Amino acid sequence: MALNWQLRCHHGVVSETEVTDRLTEVFDLVGPLYRRAQRKVEQDAPIEGLSVGVRAVLNLLREHGPMTVPQMGRAQALSRQFVQRMINDAAARELVEFAPNPAHKKSSLIRLTGRGLDAINAVIDRERAVLRQAGDGLTDAEVDACVRVLSHLVRFLDHVDVD
Repeated sequence: MALNWQLRCHHGVVSETEVTDRLTEVFDLVGPLYRRAQRKVEQDAPIEGLSVGVRAVLNLLREHGPMTVPQMGRAQALSRQFVQRMINDAAARELVEFAPNPAHKKSSLIRLTGRGLDAINAVIDRERAVLRQAGDGLTDAEVDACVRVLSHLVRFLDHVDVD
């Protein structure tokens, strides 16, 4: 079936129903993929003692620099309450710190501490080692297509309220 699909796609002959069916397959795979990845992070993270939620906010700060809790919630499609709990957990372990926010008196900026940066870098390094193995046999074009489809779906669902 996959080869037949690839041939039809290559020749531009794909019905709306076929695309819908394929997108359903994507959604059916995303849930188990997410849950398995979450379990893997939880299995490996005890070295740093990070939950999946704390790992997510630490990585967001690693990639984007200081942010407010509402900004992190929007960026990750998570409720502000959940993000605040993860930040409180991280702050209790001295992985993040609160800084004054010149743009907003009530919403502090959250930033990584040196300890937090070390912890998230160690987790990311281990994850990248696993992903190198997972990527064996995949081409750049296949990964690009996957990223393009998933990004499109995220943008399509961007209006969904997570609070």
